[in-house]
Parts: sequence; C-alpha cells; structure tokens
Amino acid sequence: MEHSANILVVEDDAAINEVVCARLRQEGHAVEPAFSGTEARLLLEARAFDLVITDLMLPGLPGEEVVKLVRARSAATPVIVASARAEVSDRIDLLALGADDYLVKPFDLDELVARVAVQLRRVALMAPPLQPASSDVLAVGEWEVDRAAKVLRVAGEELELTRTEFALVELLAAHPRQVFSKQALYEAVWGECFAGQESTISAHVSNLRTKLKPSGTDGYIQTVWGLGFRLVPPEN
Repeated sequence: MEHSANILVVEDDAAINEVVCARLRQEGHAVEPAFSGTEARLLLEARAFDLVITDLMLPGLPGEEVVKLVRARSAATPVIVASARAEVSDRIDLLALGADDYLVKPFDLDELVARVAVQLRRVALMAPPLQPASSDVLAVGEWEVDRAAKVLRVAGEELELTRTEFALVELLAAHPRQVFSKQALYEAVWGECFAGQESTISAHVSNLRTKLKPSGTDGYIQTVWGLGFRLVPPEN
C-alpha cells in the first residue's frame, strides 16, 4: 500500500457501505461511513478527508451536492462517484461538476481499491514538499495556534486552556470563516455522536471567550444565529 488515507464512504445501502468500508480497511485506510447526504455534509463540516467515495441517489442530500461540498472545501481532495447510473452523459456531468472518477454499480472491489490508489498517488505527486515544524503553527490575527505543543499564544503570551478549549480553537483556526454547527463541533471535538448537547458547546465557547477577553480577541469567535459558530480573523 502506497498511502494510508482517511476516506469518507457515502452510501445509503448498508450492505454495500459495510463491504466497501471493510475492504478499504483491509488496505490500511481509516474509513468513515455515512448513510445519507446530510450525514456526509456534517462529517465534511467537522473534519477533512483525504478522499471521498459517494453514491448519487442519497437521502437528505443528493450525491451531486456532496461532490460540490467537497470541491468547495478543497480543490485537491479526490472524489470517486459510485452509482448505478450508467449513462455517459451522467459521467460527463459529474466530472464537470468536480468528480475525479466514476464507477458504475455493480463494481469490483479490487477495481475500486485500484482507483483509490491511483487518486491518492496523484495527490501525493502534486503535494508540495514537507514544510518545517513551524507549519504546525496556525497564525490567525494575534493568535498563534501551536498544534504540536497544543498551545495558544495571544500576542506572544501563552493562554491557559483546557484540552477541550484548545481543540475548539484548533478546529476553528484551521477553517477560518467556516460556520460550524453545534453538532459538528461536538462530534469533531468530543468524538461522540451528538444527542442535543447544545448547552455543553455553548458553555465551552463562553468560557473560551472569557479567557480571551483580556486580550481583546474574544470577538474572533462569532456566533452565527441559528447556525453555530465561526472564527473570523481581523482584517489586515
């Protein structure tokens, strides 16, 4: 195996989803299943994936929209569409929309694995050279988010944060201006399924803002009413 990747598999047929995920895990990949387009959207909002495999006929949000979501977040993340729709026009439309490959169901699992390897190899060849350790520091206005040391510095001063507070800061700083729902924040930071813990998220954001207030950077974290939170860097 050339490269172990984080892969999102979006397929509403549970049996197909399970088989595809199991086969990819055999190859050493970390695989996250999603059984609807809506679930895929939440996962894509919560974290980055190295590759996405998606069906088209999905509940909640069609596969075409999943492709658009991936492409809106990254020009480099490969998207493989796996669908029963076999018309050439469908393939052309999906490739024009931003998909990188198209497999017609039923497909051979070995062929899927081979196509995944091709896409990951293509991304690896296009990747820039490894950056020095300083690339682990996210600079946002007066913030320096040291991802390796798990430290937030504001105007050069280290701010004492809990592990959860730092995880929230790191996620928001890695995706400036992106709106995260409370569910997406909870599932990304706590690593558990969301079950209405809105007050938990609100309390942690409130505590974080309180710690940031003396530095005057508490306004970096904005509330988007009815949607969630986002980090908005100051204008230069």
